[in-house]
Amino acid sequence: MKTRAVVFDLWETLALWPAERTRGLFDRLAQRLGDVDWHESYVERMTTPLEAYFRSLGANGALAAELVTFRVAVTREALSPREGALETLAELRRRGLLLGLISVCSEDVCLVWDETLFAGRFDATVFSAACGLMKPDPRIYLRACEELGVEPGECLYVGDGANDELAGARRVGMRPVLSHRPEGETAWDGPRITSIPDVLDLV
Repeated sequence: MKTRAVVFDLWETLALWPAERTRGLFDRLAQRLGDVDWHESYVERMTTPLEAYFRSLGANGALAAELVTFRVAVTREALSPREGALETLAELRRRGLLLGLISVCSEDVCLVWDETLFAGRFDATVFSAACGLMKPDPRIYLRACEELGVEPGECLYVGDGANDELAGARRVGMRPVLSHRPEGETAWDGPRITSIPDVLDLV
């Protein structure tokens, strides 16, 4: 089936995750609320408004608002394209391909998205914080396909493999590709690339 669309993951694919700055947020919350199990509350953090999430951990209104402001500031600074990402998106567009994005992310990404260099470059953007779905739930992939107006089999899916996203994409019929750093090693039995421009050789 002919490829009509390329759907990307966001963090660690098109942009690098601000791990050190994010740890700063966790440290700030721990200082104010005590130990918090971030892994246990991961799904809630990625699928609900941030202020409600922080309140669910015991933060009062003022602290919740402070933490949201801090998280948004970190994301605004960090959400910048990896080398070659914008050029690759532009070339895919020039070739007539549709562009989609599916991201497991907290609400801060939604709040700053229109300020980033990524804004306006995709035909469909599906954020877990906005739709309440997470990869590898098949519904999040199918929502992107519906918004793009294509069948899953017409989509190349590119991601770093977090959240079992590649297997999830494969299960709905997409053609998944692992994007990983040259020095990293991720278990994956399908095609892989080490830089975003390498996508151009696959379509």
